[in-house]
Amino acid sequence: MSSRIYKPTIESIKEHKLPKWFDDAKFGIFIHWGLFSVPGWATIVGDVDKLVKEKGSEEQHRTNPYEEWYLNSMRWDGSPTQEYHYKTYGRDFKYDQFVPMFNKAIEKWQPDKWAEIFKKAGASYVVLVSKFADGFVSWPTKYPNPIKKNYMASRDIVGELTSAVRAHGMRMGLYYCGGMDWVFNTKLVRTHYDIFLTIPQNQEYIKYINMQLQELIDKYKPDVLWNDIGWPDDSDPLELFAYYYNNVVDGVINDRFGQLKNISREEENPKMHGLLPAGPHYDYRTTEYSHFSSIQDFKFEVCRGIGSSFGYNQNETDEHYINIDNLVGLFVDVVSKNGNLLLNVGPKADGTIPELQEDRLMGLGAWLDINSDAIYSTHPWGIADGETVEGIDVHFTQKDDTLYAILVQKILETNTVTIKSLKIKNNTEVYLLGDNRPLKFQQVDSGLRIILPDNIKTSPAYVLKITPQPKLV
Repeated sequence: MSSRIYKPTIESIKEHKLPKWFDDAKFGIFIHWGLFSVPGWATIVGDVDKLVKEKGSEEQHRTNPYEEWYLNSMRWDGSPTQEYHYKTYGRDFKYDQFVPMFNKAIEKWQPDKWAEIFKKAGASYVVLVSKFADGFVSWPTKYPNPIKKNYMASRDIVGELTSAVRAHGMRMGLYYCGGMDWVFNTKLVRTHYDIFLTIPQNQEYIKYINMQLQELIDKYKPDVLWNDIGWPDDSDPLELFAYYYNNVVDGVINDRFGQLKNISREEENPKMHGLLPAGPHYDYRTTEYSHFSSIQDFKFEVCRGIGSSFGYNQNETDEHYINIDNLVGLFVDVVSKNGNLLLNVGPKADGTIPELQEDRLMGLGAWLDINSDAIYSTHPWGIADGETVEGIDVHFTQKDDTLYAILVQKILETNTVTIKSLKIKNNTEVYLLGDNRPLKFQQVDSGLRIILPDNIKTSPAYVLKITPQPKLV
């Protein structure tokens, strides 16, 4: 344990180094669960980036596929969500009326069952939403909302899940939306830039979020401090960072503490699906539904839902969820480029994880049961990806003196693959993870030709373990 005392200065804070556990972790579970889970309704719009490009960010927010934005969407006159809300609950039904419905539903919640599922999925850490932009909090805070009474969960969701997750050997992190709170600022978010314009800037809010975050740090010691959207201009995030590092020495802070005063008008369209303007310090960068095309020299984390929403959306069906083949392909691509995948689950109001979402988690977990050596505690190699002569995509990771070549193809049409640009060294051995028999191989002009076992089991991706590492030519 470090004995360093951090001060609220950029020089002191920058001395904090990314803990090894986070770099090694590779896979985390994100959880969006709250009042919005009661209606569980949002539109299906397809490719959001295409929608924004063709019709602008205002149309994207009017027809928002992010279900957790239900409160903002229902305030939008004539929006699909408002029409659904009026038809289902009535024009006079307020969002706050979901509070007793949610608190009744969560009586059935089983946090240990969640932890078991996440462990089987292969997750190394979990990040739970403790306060989303709707302002509802998921723990019995000593600093309740000064505007809305009893605006919190009736169970200590944060505490119960933290205990369950850590009991199963995983790290526990907390999401907190410090940049928006639709209780303190009721302005409708219409465009991407509105997201930053609606950050509450008054002293009451600044005091409120700092007290709540310090409380979360004191009480739960979160391994990840995951802020969202931004931070008020008149609050110095370095004070919070120093407090956090001094209490959680191997904790990590994400990059979403950007402040409006530091965002130029040239960034009027800050990406919701890419890098948001960063704060003065971070341990890693975050992207949303997007990732990088090459290896990055900084640690990053890709967050996304199993579908197109983070909160539970009853309109999403099997066709709207990423399939297991594409999920494994995305995961190995992210890891090969120096990233972690933070995959979101959106439980129903009663804490049930939808069966289709659990299926994806179990599918990824089954693949990791065989191929985890190529993922956890690995590092990027000289290149992130390549291909075989047969046209199969390959992603590379490395550990010690071993190279892992991950063939991303469900069905192999031949039992011979030739990985381009690899030149073996003396005493090379090649194995297929999940099979302890050494494979036959030979060096050819086009690369490394490997003979795979007959009747190989179908898999989203096959991993070849090559020791010692070949040269890249």
